[in-house]
Amino acid sequence: MQLGWELKRLRKKSGLTLEQAVDGLTFSPSKLHRVENGITALPAVADLRTILDRYGVVDEDDVRFLVEIHRGSLNRGWWAPYRSTMPSGMAMFVGLESGARTARAWQPNVVYGLLQTERYTREMLLAAKPVEETTTEFVERTTQLRMERKDALTRTDSPLELWAILDEAALRRLIGDRDVMREQYEELTRLAKLDNVTIQVMPMNSATYRSSTNFTLLEFAPLLEFGAPLPTVVQSDGAEGSNVSDKDTTIWAFTRKFDALRAGALAPAETPTFLQRLAREMKAS
Repeated sequence: MQLGWELKRLRKKSGLTLEQAVDGLTFSPSKLHRVENGITALPAVADLRTILDRYGVVDEDDVRFLVEIHRGSLNRGWWAPYRSTMPSGMAMFVGLESGARTARAWQPNVVYGLLQTERYTREMLLAAKPVEETTTEFVERTTQLRMERKDALTRTDSPLELWAILDEAALRRLIGDRDVMREQYEELTRLAKLDNVTIQVMPMNSATYRSSTNFTLLEFAPLLEFGAPLPTVVQSDGAEGSNVSDKDTTIWAFTRKFDALRAGALAPAETPTFLQRLAREMKAS
């Protein structure tokens, strides 16, 4: 998707239509359209070089860099072994998440995925297993996948910058048992100390704006020094399942939602004290 977005930007900058861009090549304008939108891979590196030449990208370092990105796009992602148990659309989101520079998230129902402990994730999935008719393999592999996704927060090379807002109700909702919840509060406190992680809590007694559905806004760094930032994307859950969009109007709408939620939540500096109080209440009950 990142390669496709960059090719779309370069094509538009050169003033070429889809038809002009593929003139004389072995694939159609509709195929290039799918490449630009990250739906399918570009067929061959020779075609990429021809397209870049038509777009006026002649600097060999830039061409070589995009060729490397192209080769990487043909490789399977680290999450490929989990594909058999991933819900529809999940693989694309995990791939985007892995390449993102920043994430802004709102989660009103459970602890946000990248902040969950292994026990919390497993107990949450086990509770839903009889209703959703999932297998034990699904529970275990989904738990493993989520723990690997968490590595984005602590990787040494450009860790993901996460700003997450959690509803107090999600933190009070018992998952597993009280030991699981106390461990989860400790994990949130630990992660909140990282320079690249900010966690806010939305108090239940706060009369402010709340979005009924969870969402995550992902932002990316430019692929090239001369390139513009790649489009922001938003993933949201609705009645018909998960949806990923990069439409400007959709991004603006969810950005306004996040800004309103951030303004209504407790300040990040209050999060550790809030979590300590929840842990004491959980222990006393």
